[in-house]
Amino acid sequence: MASHAIETHGLTRRFGATTAVDDLSLTVETGEVFGFLGHNGAGKTTTVRLLNGVLAADGGQIRVLGHDPATDGPQVRARTGVLTETPSLDERLTAIDNLTIYADLYGVPTGQVNGRVNAILETFGLAERGREKVGGYSKGMKQRLALARAFLHEPDLLFLDEPTSGLDPVATQEVHDMIRHVSREEGRTVFLCTHNLVEAQRLCKRVAVMEHGQMVAVGTPHDLAHQIGADMRYTLEIAPDQTGAARDAVKAIATVSSVEASDAEDAELTLTVSDREAVPDALAALGAAGVRVYAVIPQQTSLEDIYMALHQRKGGAS
Repeated sequence: MASHAIETHGLTRRFGATTAVDDLSLTVETGEVFGFLGHNGAGKTTTVRLLNGVLAADGGQIRVLGHDPATDGPQVRARTGVLTETPSLDERLTAIDNLTIYADLYGVPTGQVNGRVNAILETFGLAERGREKVGGYSKGMKQRLALARAFLHEPDLLFLDEPTSGLDPVATQEVHDMIRHVSREEGRTVFLCTHNLVEAQRLCKRVAVMEHGQMVAVGTPHDLAHQIGADMRYTLEIAPDQTGAARDAVKAIATVSSVEASDAEDAELTLTVSDREAVPDALAALGAAGVRVYAVIPQQTSLEDIYMALHQRKGGAS
């Protein structure tokens, strides 16, 4: 199995005078949940169409599951599942009819279609409504049916655009669990396009940030926080009567840029540091001062903070 499910070099696509995807070089590992982030018009949808061979590139190279989508589009699409942001379902037909049609299009063997359709409807909580016309479904039910369609033929690579849009918290958690399962247990790759930065932080090993067709950053959230120069923050739970002594003990450490002490009831000390080595240094200083430390809690820079910092750095507008 190839180590890279997706690989692009200098991928470019123009629409008239507008460059929708500009010199994109990217790799996505097999089995990875990869986040593809950006404002509306950043180039996400165009990229997904290029990767599936629906659009032809104006420049650059693409390999998806070992194929060139420009010449091997049918082979690529047979092994990918796509959930678009506004999925089209035939609302005049039942859920079973919708999935049966797509099972045929995806080449699911005839003898397996009924079993596969029934199983996927059960998985997405639609089995009892499977014989009802989709036009009577709620927005959340339609979203679950669209997800079921993307998973129907057990693709090696899933492109999911806002997969939890319209879902309640319980259904959202179930989708998250399914994404983790197909990645970790089944080795499938998930290319997640989302505006939900909390969702991306929970699910994605790495993310790429797009601005006006260009990739401005790629990496783990930790790597991106380092790239933007974000300081690290740690909260220390200490003895209630030792806040003053704790502040005095750590303020002389060069890599501690600020110290914030909570009131005595909470008994917390928050350190902003430029280097993680400040943490053992602070613990040593606190121990020497007789301050009792009960917990050290890292305050991870959120993906939302990182995204907004990159967005502002590029002067982008949503």
